[in-house]
Amino acid sequence: MLNIKNVDFITSAASPSGFISDGVQIAVAGRSNVGKSSFINMLVNRKNTARVSGTPGRTRLINYFGVETSLGNFILTDLPGYGFAKVSKEEKAGWGRLIESYFEAEPNVTVFVLVDVRHTPTADDKKLIEYLYYRATPFYIAANKSDKQSRSANIKSKREIAAFLKVGSDNIVLVSCADRSGREEVLDIIGGILTDGAE
Repeated sequence: MLNIKNVDFITSAASPSGFISDGVQIAVAGRSNVGKSSFINMLVNRKNTARVSGTPGRTRLINYFGVETSLGNFILTDLPGYGFAKVSKEEKAGWGRLIESYFEAEPNVTVFVLVDVRHTPTADDKKLIEYLYYRATPFYIAANKSDKQSRSANIKSKREIAAFLKVGSDNIVLVSCADRSGREEVLDIIGGILTDGAE
């Protein structure tokens, strides 16, 4: 069982020159309004590790956090949110290039892609998944806000998300930052990654 012992902010990167390539990295990606900061805070069991903003699109840098656990250490990487309408095309393109540069520079990363379980994933979500397939980057879908609908609705939504993104249902974890459901499942996945990396 993986337990989080300590979390420290390391640095933010606005360009490849600031990237950290060291050890195991777990990256969190998703649309600007899907609850990435809340997901990170729930995961590490801290209230203010990642800043939660009322204005989507505030995370414009790659933010690195060092996480010490009972099974070893990893770097938690908060990627810029994508798909926010109220920014310029140039800024959107810049975020896209930054994320792409990150994946090109960091071979030892597993990605949790956040989506809203209540809605069909967006074209941006699909584009990211296709890119991760292309790069053979391991990933999981964290279907957030599962507390907002019934268990049967969540099962149906999970099946529809899997079909739309062309992923196996085993790659989708139902989570809720409100009631913390799914946290242990995500931690078990990360624990498995750390254990495999130590062998």
